[in-house]
Amino acid sequence: MEFLSIPIFAYLFIFFARVVDISLDVIRLMMLMRGRKVVASLIGFVEVTVFIVALGQVLTGGLDDPFKVIAYAGGFATGNFVGSLIEEWLAVGHLSMQVFPRPESVDELVNRFRGEGFGVSTVGCCGRSGERTILFVLLGRKNLKIALKILDEVQEGIFFNISDARAVRGGVFPGPKSRLLKSK
Repeated sequence: MEFLSIPIFAYLFIFFARVVDISLDVIRLMMLMRGRKVVASLIGFVEVTVFIVALGQVLTGGLDDPFKVIAYAGGFATGNFVGSLIEEWLAVGHLSMQVFPRPESVDELVNRFRGEGFGVSTVGCCGRSGERTILFVLLGRKNLKIALKILDEVQEGIFFNISDARAVRGGVFPGPKSRLLKSK
C-alpha cells in the first residue's frame, strides 16, 4: 500500500473506502430489518474491516491534514446515497399497503390488483366521510411501481399508506413475468 503515501491517492482511498463501508452499512441494516441475521453478520464483518482501514488512513500522521477528514466525511455522505440506491435496486422484502378508495373505485381497484396477480383483502369501515372500504394489499417491494401505477390510473390522488412488512407467510403474490425468471 505504498501508493497511499501520495496524498491524492490517500484521499481517494479514504473516500472510496468510506463509500463502500457506508453502503454496506445501509445494506446490513436492511438485512437486519428483514430478519436475515446471517447475511447481515457477514456484511458487518466486511463493513467493519473496511471502516478500520479507512479510519487508519485518516489517523495516519495525525489529524493535521484536513483533506483526509474531508475525504472521510465526503465518503460517508456519498456512501449513504449509494447505499440507498442499492437498497432500492435490490428491493428485498415485502410491503403492506392500505388503500382508502372512493366507493366507486373499489371494484375497479380490486379487479386491477388481482389482474396483476396481487392478493387483495377488503374491510368495511366508517371514516370521516362515512362508510368506506379499505383495501389491504401485501406486495413484494419489486412490485411497488406496478401497484402505484394502478392507483394513479384508477383514482388520481387516492389516499394510501405503505409500510414495511418484516415477515410474511402465505398469501398471493405476482409471479415473475418472464419464463426465464420462474422458479421450478
